[in-house]
Amino acid sequence: MSPETIRVRAPATTANLGPGFDCAAVALDLWNELEVAPGGGEPDRTHLGVQAFERLAPADGLRFDFADRIPRERGLGSSAAVIALGLVAGAVSAGRELAPQELLAEGVELEGHADNLAAALSGGVCLTWETRIERIADAVPAAPVALVPETTVATAAARDVLPAEVAHADAVFTAGRAALLGAALASGSPGLFAAALADRLHEPYRAPTAPLLKALRAALPEGALGATISGSGPTVIVWAREDEADAVAAELADRFPEVRVLWLAVSREGAGPV
Repeated sequence: MSPETIRVRAPATTANLGPGFDCAAVALDLWNELEVAPGGGEPDRTHLGVQAFERLAPADGLRFDFADRIPRERGLGSSAAVIALGLVAGAVSAGRELAPQELLAEGVELEGHADNLAAALSGGVCLTWETRIERIADAVPAAPVALVPETTVATAAARDVLPAEVAHADAVFTAGRAALLGAALASGSPGLFAAALADRLHEPYRAPTAPLLKALRAALPEGALGATISGSGPTVIVWAREDEADAVAAELADRFPEVRVLWLAVSREGAGPV
């Protein structure tokens, strides 16, 4: 690697966590990488990562090589990771040391919503509002086991199914569970976390594009605390007790052989140089 070469990585994320719609997200130990080096031709300025890079530094004359390991359009924050890669590499190229919140302010327009990008930049467990990040924990009081179908769901399409209004009773229900979620994440309580994983704001409307959710909630494996749609779906996260995650993942792999089952540890690290 030459002195001018920049290498960075950014993690996958799972957002919403049931009632935490557009404000709660967790970084996961699955990584995309980017190498930026001199000698490129005209950069592809339609690429989100290049656009993010140019928020902070010029891309002319540079080559961008992306290593994509996060499945695309599966609800695991692939676009947020790409934007985080570009932002971090751009900051390095510009010789600037920017905090995650500063990087988020630069990139949120590209991502469209802050939750996934905040967790990709900060690592751990994050709450976001507007362009502010509060990292409230290093880990979740459960182990995330992801069921990743072969089908894809575009974020825009998933948002299109959401109603403009919801019933007052559904809003009250979700507000209560969101308060429980914040308390569970801050305290590390598995009991509160299990009680929080229900939502009436977005999951009922997205359920048709994440059909595993209904099947899993109807018959959760022993040792599981609950299940949530990851981001826009179709991936579903089963949240297992830490000491039973192996058994939960094995049971899910047997029950759903047509999908990828990944036990993804929470990453304490966010996007940064390799």
